[in-house]
Amino acid sequence: MARARHVVVIGGGVVGLASAWWLLEAGFRVTLLERFPTVASAASYRNGGQLSYRYVSPLADEGVPKKAMQWLFERDGPFRFRPEADYRQWRWMAQFLANCKAEANARTTAKLLQLGELSRLSLSILELKLPLSEFNWRNAGKLVVYRSEEAFRAALDKPDNDENRAVLWGRDTARIEPALAQMAGRLAGGIFNPGEAVADCYAFCLALEKRIYAHPRFERCMHTAARTIFVENGKVTAIETDAGWLSADHYVLAAGIQSRDLAATANLDLPMYPLKGYSLTAPIRSEHVAPNISVTDFERKTLYARIGKELRIAAMVDMVGESTRIDRRRIASLSRLARESMPNAADYDKAEAWAGLRPATPNSAPIIGPTPYPNLWLNVGHGPLGFTFACGSASLLATLMRGKEPPFELDCLAYKR
Repeated sequence: MARARHVVVIGGGVVGLASAWWLLEAGFRVTLLERFPTVASAASYRNGGQLSYRYVSPLADEGVPKKAMQWLFERDGPFRFRPEADYRQWRWMAQFLANCKAEANARTTAKLLQLGELSRLSLSILELKLPLSEFNWRNAGKLVVYRSEEAFRAALDKPDNDENRAVLWGRDTARIEPALAQMAGRLAGGIFNPGEAVADCYAFCLALEKRIYAHPRFERCMHTAARTIFVENGKVTAIETDAGWLSADHYVLAAGIQSRDLAATANLDLPMYPLKGYSLTAPIRSEHVAPNISVTDFERKTLYARIGKELRIAAMVDMVGESTRIDRRRIASLSRLARESMPNAADYDKAEAWAGLRPATPNSAPIIGPTPYPNLWLNVGHGPLGFTFACGSASLLATLMRGKEPPFELDCLAYKR
């Protein structure tokens, strides 16, 4: 009987853990490499918690550069920029601007919708082994609200084949979500999609970790940092870690923004940049009116998700390098936005702040699949949709690594030199 091929998965966030699970189920032996003492300690810890399979519109779009310039001068604007002496920042911005076209946005959106549907299906398969109740999954539906008539009309004009979506006007938004009562009079309208969900990404990672550790083909988890990819004769032969050298048949990069520097040691250029985001997690008590529906405030780029007995508020896109330091001014802005929009939704005085780095590509599409090295694979660049796409990306990766045909063409998801 042939020996199962051994894979080292680098990264213990939601994407790395999902990759490890699907590869185990596909017949591989897996070693997991995670630099922190516990899994899901970085971008997967307290992200927005939304599973938005249909709301996948890329950040790069027509009109975004103009809006970004306006946001820079707003006290609570969703975008901040700090110039760096790093060519990768400027190159990423140039490539991002090149993707700020309606046709480019439409092409990428179509591909992300395919990946989103695969993710929805893949999570339903995983549910047979990992009950949804273990990570507070809830089919909440998603309501995107618009403050300006112009933005609302533009959203309605975009092609959408979802027959289940509901268009709401002004105060009608508060009729389906009472938590919006304070701001409904200032809204032009909203679009409600009933098929979207919310869940606790960190709890999902911990629950999946238990299944991975119990899997008969799981080798071990090494809590150590990967430093260098060693290539010889056109093939990866080992990974240098803080604990020594590690060898396997295949290697998967799924380490968020750290994948960028690690790939560079193998002369691979990953077009990613860390977009820093913030969140508040506030307790919900009996006297509060928290949203049952997952709400996204389109103009403010702020989302509200009820996860268990807590309200998660997430926002901001800061291009400030790789620092995860919590900027108290940004947290104050997020708190002001939440109190103004949903003043009685949670106990904001007890809210806990968090900041994380979302590894984004210029066109918002993750990079999944092979590299020029036959035994090095990628599952990176998911930006703010890592939780949404984790299961679908892992399923797609496992299919490719088994030499099988993917369910759809990779196109913009594939690595390009």
